[in-house]
Amino acid sequence: MVDQSKYSLLFKVNSPKDIRDFSLNQLKKLSSEIREYMIDVISQVGGHFGGGLGTVELTVALHKVFDTPNDLLIWDTGHQAYPHKIITGRRDQLNTIRQFKGISGFLKRSESEYDAFGAGHATTSISAAVGMAEASRIKNDNKKVIAVIGDGAMTGGMAYEAMNNSGILKSNIIIVLNDNNMSIAPNVWQISNYFTEMISHPEYNRFKGAIWDLTGKLDQFGDRLRKVASRLESGIKAIITPGMLFEALGFRYFGPINGHNLNNLIKLFEHIRPLSGPILVHALTEKGKGYKPAEGDSQRLHASTPFDKMTGKAFKKPGPPSYTKIFGEALVQIVKANPEVVGITAAMPDGTGLSLLQESCPENYFDVGIAEEHAITFAAGLATQGIKPVVAIYSTFLQRGFDQIIHDVALQKLNVVFVLDRAGLVGADGPTHHGTFDLSYLRMIPGMVIMAPKDEAELRNMLYTAVNYNDGPIALRYPRGNALGVELKKDFTTIPIGKAEQIREGTEIAILAVGSMVEYAKEAASMLEKEDIHAAVVNMRFVKPLDEALLDDIHNGFRKIITIEENSLIGGMGSAVLEYFNKKNYKNDIMCIGIPDGFIDHGTQKQLHELIGIDPQTIFERAKSFFHGYNIKKGVVA
Repeated sequence: MVDQSKYSLLFKVNSPKDIRDFSLNQLKKLSSEIREYMIDVISQVGGHFGGGLGTVELTVALHKVFDTPNDLLIWDTGHQAYPHKIITGRRDQLNTIRQFKGISGFLKRSESEYDAFGAGHATTSISAAVGMAEASRIKNDNKKVIAVIGDGAMTGGMAYEAMNNSGILKSNIIIVLNDNNMSIAPNVWQISNYFTEMISHPEYNRFKGAIWDLTGKLDQFGDRLRKVASRLESGIKAIITPGMLFEALGFRYFGPINGHNLNNLIKLFEHIRPLSGPILVHALTEKGKGYKPAEGDSQRLHASTPFDKMTGKAFKKPGPPSYTKIFGEALVQIVKANPEVVGITAAMPDGTGLSLLQESCPENYFDVGIAEEHAITFAAGLATQGIKPVVAIYSTFLQRGFDQIIHDVALQKLNVVFVLDRAGLVGADGPTHHGTFDLSYLRMIPGMVIMAPKDEAELRNMLYTAVNYNDGPIALRYPRGNALGVELKKDFTTIPIGKAEQIREGTEIAILAVGSMVEYAKEAASMLEKEDIHAAVVNMRFVKPLDEALLDDIHNGFRKIITIEENSLIGGMGSAVLEYFNKKNYKNDIMCIGIPDGFIDHGTQKQLHELIGIDPQTIFERAKSFFHGYNIKKGVVA
């Protein structure tokens, strides 16, 4: 797949120990080869791309200076950790990244001893680092703990909660702020590098420590000297560094430093390694560094399917537009008709389709950063004043705002619309990104309306219905990927709240499906028909409230019932149907098909559906056996 002959050093590195005797020139050469290797491989298989290109030198410097895996290196989220994977023994598996039974696109403790903490959601690294540092203190094993966090993740409040706690505890952690968004003039950079080298140098720190000890013995006069010295040092830092916020949180600040200058990075890490207490290193990097198509793109090829190495353009497959795009276009149409509707994203304008609203109606668009909790309560505040907020967040990320949904929205019965993209199994991003719990965690919230469309036409109408619903919070969820290609009408139709629809007649077995599973149910019913089993198919549409009148009819008309959903079986749509039948004391035979109790690994959506048994063929097989009076089970989880 990759021509190894053009790499003189890379294929000699099987662990970080192999680079610790490299010269500076060899390390620079290795960095170039890592970058080229990433471009070669990821252009063929796809993956998160730009962030890793920007952290090559940081990765090399950290593994050169620190004794990993004994020293603990934590990467926030993991998008920028591909060079780390390459250096830590997974170079030859990079071509399997995010593929079925391949290596993860994120950090995974079970995958490597060098992955100190697993993560796919942002802003967790500093909290984990504080915990590890305190564990090291308790065990007295003197581990160094380093957390690498991006400037985007630093918009999340959890990072500052952790820093505040670390400052109080005086935890021995080093935070590397990978800042790939801030520009800085060359002359300021030079001054800052000089100052950073000065205050990190061992001689300076020994001198400072001696002065502190001496002045501590001089009573009141010594206290005044300390105050003068502190003001002098703080004044210099305030003039030439942006680090005073971090200093106020109890961190010693070093930077900004050029995150692509290996010599300076190595010297700095060597100087600060013996220091104790919370330390923050501010490194300026360039996302997409070394690859022109990524450097010139506003999103810097953050993540991509396989692409042309020369142009950086993804290989596009023909097909219908994505559900994300359908949603984005529909919201723009709605906002233009009603300017009191707004869209809110938590740093995912492209991923959620809200970039279309940003372009067309910027006054009605809000990006709050990686701060899902704030996004929800911000929406609640808007709703109290008669604005209709549409909060578009991936299903897995909305989990982070669970308390805010309950306390700030539902309890006050505020009219907030939640749009959950990437519901169900998302494929290559794996268990950190699968949206497999939303029906369960939303269904338990009083007053919440929950719906899922069977296709893109129904998605448009559900969004219109949600925006015009004024009796509390309402949520709709849809899957990742291309829509079905059904015809779209220009105008919208309101869907009656809680009303299902029967889309296939049958007499012997009823299949109740919701969202992405409706199409699978139709395919399975067609297979059953060939076996002379006549199955009715119901598009439930609403998980809460249920269409109780239709369920009563199903109870009377069918002895055997199957529910199908792309959500955890625990607490999902099938559970809701079972609870209703139990309340009514109905005795029908019911089989629930969905996602089993566990975390599903990564792979294509089709592969994962087949793995756990929610694909049309397995639904058909299970329905057939269920109809004939016996049951088969299928479901594999990690």
